[in-house]
Amino acid sequence: MKAVMYGGGNIGRGFIGALFSQSAYEVTFIDVDEHVVAALSKEQRYPVRFVSNEGYEDVWIEGVTAVLGNDSEATSNAIANCDIMATAVGSRALKYIVPNIVRGLRQRWTMAKPPLNIIICENLLNADKILGKLIKDQLTAEEQIIFDKSVGLIEASIGRMVPVQTAEMQDGNPLRVCVEKYGFLPTDKAAFKGSIPHIKNMVPFEPFDFYIKRKLYVHNMGHATCAYLGDYLGLDYIYQAINLADIRIIVQNAMQDSAMALSEKYDMPLNPVLLHVEDLLSRFNNAALGDTCKRVGGDLERKLSADDRMIGSARLSLEQGIMPVYIAVGIAAGVRRLIEERSDLKQSEETAVQILHQVSELSQDDPLTGLVIEMYRLFIEGKTLAEIRSKAVQVKAESLHGII
Repeated sequence: MKAVMYGGGNIGRGFIGALFSQSAYEVTFIDVDEHVVAALSKEQRYPVRFVSNEGYEDVWIEGVTAVLGNDSEATSNAIANCDIMATAVGSRALKYIVPNIVRGLRQRWTMAKPPLNIIICENLLNADKILGKLIKDQLTAEEQIIFDKSVGLIEASIGRMVPVQTAEMQDGNPLRVCVEKYGFLPTDKAAFKGSIPHIKNMVPFEPFDFYIKRKLYVHNMGHATCAYLGDYLGLDYIYQAINLADIRIIVQNAMQDSAMALSEKYDMPLNPVLLHVEDLLSRFNNAALGDTCKRVGGDLERKLSADDRMIGSARLSLEQGIMPVYIAVGIAAGVRRLIEERSDLKQSEETAVQILHQVSELSQDDPLTGLVIEMYRLFIEGKTLAEIRSKAVQVKAESLHGII
């Protein structure tokens, strides 16, 4: 059996490609990094290091090779002849890999191959629809019909945390990837074409929208909130931030509010989602990952956009009758950081309202805007996190008055 892993970076090597290999697939990585491709082609294996506060464990991933992404013939051949494929190139790079995918599919269709399932491992809402449109835009009307029948675009929820790799993490081998032990891969069960392949730790699930939103509105939202609060205190690392009581309490309450909203929205048992929150809080404390507040909180305009982790989780909470006070603290801290990063802006309530309107698509009279500004005011006044948490407790209590 053959697998194609389009993207030989942290998630490609450190997660999905490794699962393919451990599921008895011969894995061909496609990447534009000439050094990575050359090393994988020569060594035909690479190490994954599972790191934790207790130490590390190295596992060798065998039976791999690689081709350059700008070698269209080699790339299309690999796609045409594989049994399963995945992408992990970053959402902004999807459009650049589509021409090679189209060439590979056309070649495949001349060979009467069985359906091809493409697992999309991008941190992107509606990734299947976005990639599907990019591909179909380059197909004829007849090819689009064939595509719909023979290609499954499978959304995946990438829960494994893989930080930026440092020379110290590589420990003498540039192919080594340091990751956390967590290794489950939830996928959209309903999207597969033909039989669902057996892949280690893959969990096909439907309705898959629950898993996508759980990842974005619990994991990603909590991670970002931790980063923005850590940044407010001038901390470098996520583990430093989550170990401070005030930050941990705010992050935990934000994640719990989102968990309750998801449970209500999708009629899912609450307890497993709350247990997932506890697991995530423990995983955020993994100092060996060396994950930084700067990286986790970066790309602020995307993370503060209308449907992404911060605003999306707050809106969902409001829809389910939950006042997202602690999520609003995280949003306010994110807005503060975004304004700080822009040299042309100054910290003020007016600027914050402008950011919420332009970036988050919140009107000035939106209840969420009012809640975020109330919390943002505390940050620009230089309040301590203990004071901010105390205010959040007060506002939360007032929102619950008369409900319970």
